[in-house]
Amino acid sequence: MNLCENLAINLKYYRKKYNLSQEKFAEILGTTLSYLNQIENNKVDVKSSTIDKFAKNINKYDKKEKIKSEDLVTFNRNHITHFSRIDERKKEEILN
Repeated sequence: MNLCENLAINLKYYRKKYNLSQEKFAEILGTTLSYLNQIENNKVDVKSSTIDKFAKNINKYDKKEKIKSEDLVTFNRNHITHFSRIDERKKEEILN
């Protein structure tokens, strides 16, 4: 998996962990809803400075978190969120 795919998985994980809509999570991250949607759907490349900003803003939102930029682009099998039936093949590709 590439860094953008890992970022998409990890951002979805944190958004769902905090039970936030994409709109609210985009606001917390300091980005737009459209851009967050493109990231979560692996449609865009993201600059490292943007990833740094996202980690910093997640940590501001949840003072208990100590997320580093590297954490957002590192694959973590526990961060795989629920997939729709259509995405089951993609899930199998990721997990294998």
